[in-house]
Amino acid sequence: MVSEVSGDEDQAAADEVAELIDAIYVQKWTEETDSLCAQAKEAWDKLTDTQKALVEGDDADPDYFGRDTGDASKDDPLNADGIGEKELLVVSFGTSFNDSRANDIGGIEKALAAAYPDYSVRRAFTAQIIINHVNARDGEKIDNVDQALQRAVDNGVKELVVQPTLLMHGAEYDELVETLEGYKDKFDKVVVAEPLLGKVGADAKEINDDKKAVAEAITAEAVKTAGFATLADAEKDGVAFVFMGHGTSHTAKVTYSQMQTQMDQLGNTNVFIGTVEGEPEETALENVIEAVKAAGYKKVVLRPLMVVAGDHANNDMAGDDDDSWKSGFEAADAFDEITCQIAGLGSIEDVQKVYVEHTASAIK
Repeated sequence: MVSEVSGDEDQAAADEVAELIDAIYVQKWTEETDSLCAQAKEAWDKLTDTQKALVEGDDADPDYFGRDTGDASKDDPLNADGIGEKELLVVSFGTSFNDSRANDIGGIEKALAAAYPDYSVRRAFTAQIIINHVNARDGEKIDNVDQALQRAVDNGVKELVVQPTLLMHGAEYDELVETLEGYKDKFDKVVVAEPLLGKVGADAKEINDDKKAVAEAITAEAVKTAGFATLADAEKDGVAFVFMGHGTSHTAKVTYSQMQTQMDQLGNTNVFIGTVEGEPEETALENVIEAVKAAGYKKVVLRPLMVVAGDHANNDMAGDDDDSWKSGFEAADAFDEITCQIAGLGSIEDVQKVYVEHTASAIK
């Protein structure tokens, strides 16, 4: 009987934390958000190890607070005042994975700061869910887009340059532009730079210099990380590289098809583009597996086609669950070796250069 009572109390304590996590696992910020984040962390810290393992909610699980994603203190949220009259606001979707946030998003921000010393570089994330996660777990406060724009207004910024780290002109980009419309009369000048892969283009065959530069950069990095001198050497060894993007139902999804076109035009016959969401259709896991099999490659290297190596890279791509890409390739029983490179695009120097060039074009 004592054991049953103890078990009920443990579950009740765990359920309380799960409810608090679910309450902050939302995309909308309110006046109560910061307080709720603090309450969730305080309640978690009071749990025993047994109770922590029982945390389960609509979105809550023990990993929300318990997973080690690196040292948050190495990341700079770039939310200080004293901005001056010229600001370069770097807008990212965001990630709760601390190492990736510092290396990938931070890498881009540092590259832009070095290239444009006359501008104060500041950060905003579009994903409030991620902002809340980092706030609750690590006590690091990152501005959302509205907060960052209001900070710029309050600091008397006159020239605002916005550089999205987003891959394409998708839903997040559209929402960013829409939000900026409400602030344009607050500044003397507001410009928005291109996302990483530039203009979308009319169809799957239309590519551009941005896509070429990124295709070359990510392929070279993947080849080097895999231990080969050239892509041709990897192909001789029967290795295929699969870059996994997010995917989208937005019309910009053709961008992924264009990246495959770009790889093909570069002669990268052992490089394949896929997406978690399977949109466009040819980028779905099962279709990519069939394409790699049909091409006769027996070794596969998986790497994210994402700015950060966060949840999608660690779980959807490299995770041990049956629905991960690694597990999917293993289950196909057609390959001798599956390896994963967990690294975002943002830490690649030649990718950072593309953002620097986009900012230059916007400032002109």
